[in-house]
Amino acid sequence: MQILSRARPVERVMQDPKVEGKVKRKLALAADVRRFAADRLGLPAGRMYDRYTDLGRRHVSWVVFAAPEFSVEGETWPYPVVGRLKYRGFFSEAAARAEASDFKARGFDVFVGGVDAYSTLGWFRDPVLNTFLRLCDTEFAELLLHELVHAKIFFPGDTDFNEALATAVSEAGVRLWLESSKDFRGLDEYEGAMAKDREIIRLLLRTRERLDRLYRGAPRQPDDLRRRKAAIFDGMRREHSRIRQRWRTGSHYDRNFYKPWNNARLNTVATYYDLVPGFERLLRNCEGDFASFFRTIDGMRRMSPEQRRAMLENRAPGSARHEPDAIRISGR
Repeated sequence: MQILSRARPVERVMQDPKVEGKVKRKLALAADVRRFAADRLGLPAGRMYDRYTDLGRRHVSWVVFAAPEFSVEGETWPYPVVGRLKYRGFFSEAAARAEASDFKARGFDVFVGGVDAYSTLGWFRDPVLNTFLRLCDTEFAELLLHELVHAKIFFPGDTDFNEALATAVSEAGVRLWLESSKDFRGLDEYEGAMAKDREIIRLLLRTRERLDRLYRGAPRQPDDLRRRKAAIFDGMRREHSRIRQRWRTGSHYDRNFYKPWNNARLNTVATYYDLVPGFERLLRNCEGDFASFFRTIDGMRRMSPEQRRAMLENRAPGSARHEPDAIRISGR
């Protein structure tokens, strides 16, 4: 209610002399991205993000991820309408940390993160938030496209599918948006940053797979599992140091990589990226035709989450999963 009741039409904000120029520039950028999203991607940008809300805080919400100490299978929480999700959201940081403390006291791995975006999945007229504005232009565009995908297609109770779909479409959309704007320098910079990000993401997903094999292996004493778990995370950090030395470009993962990692924090990455290669492959099969792509996605609506995952991973439901695919970075 706070988000919606404080929203002001963008036209009014643009005419307000008290509003800073950088805010107005981002709102103009939002209008450009919205037009592109509707015209080229077929996303429901009509009356979305044509208003602006300043919440007066750094994050719009905070989310809690939790997983058992010796499992990569995350905790889920039930919600009205959208089903079970792999995170619990709060509009209060204190409430989020209290929830995390409760799980930690029960022996779970936990992660609490601030969230910049909030979407009502098209049920209401979502505004641009002040929490979006500190993002660079490509991150800002990616965020808007990501949330508009949720407004177009959202399958209740299938967090991994929904988030990976929005991630794949938003990243492909930003590339097309930069190409259509003839911002080839920006496109090269985006591709460079994405290539490094994806190398780090592959490392994180491989680490999660290694932990999963450890936890599912022959029963071991808890102290032995903790030692082996710590060794896997140490190896992950060493590999990240080598990746960082090879790349001149920065990555938002670099800024936070050396904060503590655990099963729950790895799930924040897996939720958004584990199925991305499957969606990218599907988009290529549709020859970049987003209308055909979304029709195919909508045809999965009656499937179970396991059936959707199996289709995206090119395997029969119930069969063993493979190592995460190499995630393709397209060139200009």
